[in-house]
Amino acid sequence: MYDHHAPGGAGTSGSDCQITVSVVSHDQGPLIKALLSDLNKYSSRSIDVILTINASEDMDLENGEYDFSIRILRNAKPRGFGSNHNAAFALRRGEYFCVLNPDIRLNMDPFGPLLSSLADSNVGVVAPLVRNVEGTVEDSARRMPTPLVIVGKLFDRKQEPDYCIGQQPINPDWIAGMFMLFRSDVFARMGGFDERYFLYYEDVDLCARLMLAGYKIVLDPSVSVVHDARRESHRNFGYFRRHVASIARFFISPVFFRYMLRRAQLRNETSF
Repeated sequence: MYDHHAPGGAGTSGSDCQITVSVVSHDQGPLIKALLSDLNKYSSRSIDVILTINASEDMDLENGEYDFSIRILRNAKPRGFGSNHNAAFALRRGEYFCVLNPDIRLNMDPFGPLLSSLADSNVGVVAPLVRNVEGTVEDSARRMPTPLVIVGKLFDRKQEPDYCIGQQPINPDWIAGMFMLFRSDVFARMGGFDERYFLYYEDVDLCARLMLAGYKIVLDPSVSVVHDARRESHRNFGYFRRHVASIARFFISPVFFRYMLRRAQLRNETSF
């Protein structure tokens, strides 16, 4: 339900909003405020933020504090990643829809070049380069996982990045859900995230479905953001269990089998 509505400055109401940004808080008030401040400081685009409170917490946001509108949704009980962002999408105002994690920090306006990539109707989703707090490039652009790849990672402590990222945009198999920018019509056409994945692999599944529908995945390194990665699944058994369950769900899904069949077909076509 709606908990609060904080109106922003001029030009941010109604259908005027170009980008609807969806952020979900899990008792992450300080991170949320830092992210909102970054958006207020750096975004030169007309945006509208939908903030979902997924756990019991107070969120004190002053009216007029930001130059954009903030709609706050408060869940009666926690919902999954996909369910929260799909619910926010149903209330979108923008032509574009951005999924953004609370622990993302901005040091530039991320939207200009990313919107340019989405001007290509063949692009389904675009993301910036993601660095950690030390400045190292994170593995936010990856090849499609397979059971053999997952097993290999269990025994490979070095874990080199899947892609060599230079200055030009690349087309990875999938991009991590910490920052994903879609055209709203494409997100709607795909049916949004599959809500059967409560946490983890929603991004993998959606990128696979986008590629099966003929769309490209793009990572644009001309834009970068900072991610304070918590890696909860490495430290908390509950998160780890959800992670393993999501991996298993994906590997037995029709999407995965269709994707692998399509990849095999493409390999056969290029071998002649």
